[in-house]
Amino acid sequence: MVNYKDLGLVNTREMFKKAINGGYAIPAFNFNNMEQMQAIIQAAVETKSPVILQVSKGARQYANATLLRYMAQGAVEYAKELGCANPQIVLHLDHGDSFETCKSCIDSGFSSVMIDGSHLPYDENVALTKKVVEYAHQFDVTVEGELGVLAGVEDDVVAEHHTYTRPEEVVDFVTKTGCDSLAISIGTSHGAYKFKPEQCHVDPATGRLVPPPLAFDVLDGVMKELPGFPIVLHGSSSVPQEEVDTINKYGGKLEAAIGIPEDELRKAAKSAVCKINIDSDSRLAMTAAVRKVFAEKPAEFDPRKYLGPARDNMKKLYEHKIVNVLGSDNKL
Repeated sequence: MVNYKDLGLVNTREMFKKAINGGYAIPAFNFNNMEQMQAIIQAAVETKSPVILQVSKGARQYANATLLRYMAQGAVEYAKELGCANPQIVLHLDHGDSFETCKSCIDSGFSSVMIDGSHLPYDENVALTKKVVEYAHQFDVTVEGELGVLAGVEDDVVAEHHTYTRPEEVVDFVTKTGCDSLAISIGTSHGAYKFKPEQCHVDPATGRLVPPPLAFDVLDGVMKELPGFPIVLHGSSSVPQEEVDTINKYGGKLEAAIGIPEDELRKAAKSAVCKINIDSDSRLAMTAAVRKVFAEKPAEFDPRKYLGPARDNMKKLYEHKIVNVLGSDNKL
């Protein structure tokens, strides 16, 4: 058993309370490798932002659970080395699919876990979430539950259609499970293809697709039922078109990739939404930079020469999100 406090990590409880009171959201950036983690920590330290290092079940398998624990501990020490005396860093399991996965993460030093029972019948979702909460709270680990289903693809999480969260269920769910935060569905979705072209309209000025608006009435309904309770948005990448254009320019094939407009995320961040998940955007930033190097320098084979620019490009993206979208800068 490894306790996250021994690694220098924190859970989300105080972090979320401050975010709700301050009208901003904590960035939850998914990572799979060292370069992504370096870029996240560099951006968080330079902007003086708390941050959630988010790992899916698939990413944990990819990176190796033992290495991941030391990477998280290293992230805290790296932040201190960069000049942040008291970094606020969470290691969070994204879309835990079973009690066993959540327990394994808690036992190996995670400070926060998500149990995603949203695909189950309501009573089964409640029972599973409650079981994870009871185990996690023994070790002061915070738990995120989910009500409603997001469309799209992220690692092993696949759904064809949205099922919006029903505000009339949230009080019962939170009361019965004891979860610390709640992921809801208001129209965000996983992956770089969040909407089909027929769901969008074309901006006559730019010729680009514009997605349908988020269901802020659902968010308002949830906040009315659960005033001051931490709300989470998954699938909140904006799919920066300049990164998509770069990827396509240098041999990629991303057609009709579209995300959530940043002004809608900014609006959500000022409400009770205190955690916003971003994954696809950093994948795009990384891929764009790597493709550019390979196209311009076809003889290059030193990984540092293409992963270095990728890291720099991701850091720029993370800083932009923190400062211009989430508003979590200068909060340490």
